[in-house]
Amino acid sequence: MASLKGRDYLKLLDFSSDDIRHLIDLAAKFKDMKARGVLHRYLEGKNIVLLFEKTSTRTRCSFEVAGYDLGMGVTFLDPQSSQVSKKESIADTARVLSRFYDGIEYRGFGQQIVEELAEYADCPVWNGLTDEWHPTQMIADMLTLRECFGEDLAGRKLVFMGDARNNVANSLMVVCAKLGIDYVACGPISNQPEEWLVELCSKIATENGSTIQVTDSVEQACTGADAVYTDVWVSMGEPDEVWASRIDALSPYQVNERVMSLMNPDGVFLHCLPAYHDTKTKVGADIFERFGITEMEVTNEVFEGPRSRVFDEAENRMHAIKAIMYATLSDAPLA
Repeated sequence: MASLKGRDYLKLLDFSSDDIRHLIDLAAKFKDMKARGVLHRYLEGKNIVLLFEKTSTRTRCSFEVAGYDLGMGVTFLDPQSSQVSKKESIADTARVLSRFYDGIEYRGFGQQIVEELAEYADCPVWNGLTDEWHPTQMIADMLTLRECFGEDLAGRKLVFMGDARNNVANSLMVVCAKLGIDYVACGPISNQPEEWLVELCSKIATENGSTIQVTDSVEQACTGADAVYTDVWVSMGEPDEVWASRIDALSPYQVNERVMSLMNPDGVFLHCLPAYHDTKTKVGADIFERFGITEMEVTNEVFEGPRSRVFDEAENRMHAIKAIMYATLSDAPLA
């Protein structure tokens, strides 16, 4: 496998299957070091900057703690703390920040923004989330599945339920195709992935001995699945007005005990979080007031149940991001 040092991390289509496995391996090693209390300040003296146009709990905390654990200085910039896109162009921002920092993270809207940052920056740029892709989440998800099923995930079956055209679903289709995992996008016709991506991922999957399927049948999708994955029905940045139509369209694709009963007995539930599984959030309470429902994309019974791996998955974001930053900033093997 070629060194990843100096490369941008924008979407998984840019990386080989071996590259992805290498990042998962690194994440597992960093997780083990963290658990054993082994210091790993391998990037001491380096500095990174986090550009956030969309808020986050896991992404920000993961990048900050990962940076500190690796010995780096970390600067956080939200829209109120910088002139990005307001008084300074993306290109100029990239050229300025790469004079100060060894790496730039971006979490925000269109993929073209992070692509432009990478084009003009003289240091690695990492995609913390865009409207189209969520590549750091994928390393965390695959690490979580490895912890459940072992290192070789080829031949396993993963189903995404709900809005199967969003950034998480798009990224899952790619990573499953690259790793030989059978992937099923399950949702209504109105929320299925774009044809070009299905065609591309089907070709990649065939090369790796797996399949890509798109269906609106819950039974067909989930029967014999090893993992069922879902996400919120309305993504960050979408207008509030779409809630009514999404609830109507996606309610049949809620992950509940009926769905879990169709899976393999050791099958697990995954979610990138946050999740609307009760009314204990502002959004959850508001949806209950407006539509009279207490659970959305997943029931509380499944979310809190013994087959849920969502908090392992959340922790693994930190280890995954640590691996991505280390791999792109250093080509030295871990001790």
